[in-house]
Amino acid sequence: MPTKREREYYAMGYRDGIKGHMQRKTPDELRPSSGYTWGGTDIEGQFEDWRLPVKPKRKRKLSAWNKYVKANSKKPRFRYRNGKLNLKKMAVAFRKTPAGKKKRR
Repeated sequence: MPTKREREYYAMGYRDGIKGHMQRKTPDELRPSSGYTWGGTDIEGQFEDWRLPVKPKRKRKLSAWNKYVKANSKKPRFRYRNGKLNLKKMAVAFRKTPAGKKKRR
């Protein structure tokens, strides 16, 4: 559990970061909530409408194995009767494909 001093240091760093960010933004771009103040050791308000701009992460390309599983997971020859995938059988079949042989030397 953080001590009182650690909480104060955290609040000071948080305020400094917010101040630095606000100096780079115009008032039209930044819309803080009405109850926001800088006083005290704790942040007394919450930002409701304001958020930092977030770039969406690019999705990684699927590996050859992931592509194979995605393409063949619905096929009955790789399914047990209870609906689960037979991954061992699927892995053996994958190693017989050209994509599976490329990995192995």
